Amino acid sequence: MTTRERWWAAVAYAGLAVAIAGTCGLMLTSHGTPGLRPAAAAQLDTQAAFPAPTAPIVAALPSGQPAAVAAPATLSIPEIGVSTRLTSLGLTAQGTVQVPPTTSVAGWYSHSPRPGAVGPAIILGHIDSLSGPGVFFRLPTLRPGDPVYLRRADGSTVEFVVTRVQTYLKARFPTEEVYGPTPDAELRLITCGGAFDASTSHYLSNIVVYATEAA
Repeated sequence: MTTRERWWAAVAYAGLAVAIAGTCGLMLTSHGTPGLRPAAAAQLDTQAAFPAPTAPIVAALPSGQPAAVAAPATLSIPEIGVSTRLTSLGLTAQGTVQVPPTTSVAGWYSHSPRPGAVGPAIILGHIDSLSGPGVFFRLPTLRPGDPVYLRRADGSTVEFVVTRVQTYLKARFPTEEVYGPTPDAELRLITCGGAFDASTSHYLSNIVVYATEAA
C-alpha cells in the first residue's frame, strides 16, 4: 500500500469511528434516562439490596373488602414500552428483598399485598446490565397520570395511575414511606438509579414510582 493509500485508509477509519460513536450516543440518549452503566461494571447487579419492610405493610381490611385477589402474572406500562411477565420474589438470607434473576423480567414481592388488595403491592426490576437496558430502564420517565396495568392469574386486570416518581439515596431509603400501610390499593415500582459507583458496580439510589388504583 502506498503512502497516499495509507493516508486515505486512515481518514476512512476515523470517519467510521466517529459515525459509530455518534450512533451509540443516539442509542443511549434516545431513552431520555441516565446512560447505561460503564462497560467495566458487573453483568447483573444481583446485590441491588432493596431494603425489606421493617413492619407489617398490609393495613386492616375495611368492611366489605374481599379477603384476597389473584396473584399478579404480567405487568404492562404502555408509556415506556414495558410488557413483562412477573416472577415471585421473597427475602434473601441477609433480609433484603430478592431481585429478579434477569434484567428482562420484573418481579412481585410476594410478602406485599397482591395488586388490587389494600396496601402497597411491590414490583421490582433492573434498570440495566452490561448487555443493555433492563425492563425498568425508562421507569424514571413516567409522569403523574400515566397508566400501569397488572394482569392477574385469574385473567382479571387491575389498572393503577402514577401519582409521583421519587429518587432516594439507598443509604436513606424511606422504608416506612415506601412499604408502609395504606388505606387503599396502591402500587410501588422500584429500580436502581442515580449515580453509578464504578468501585462497587452499584447504583447509589433507588427510583420509586408511586401509583394508586384507578377509580
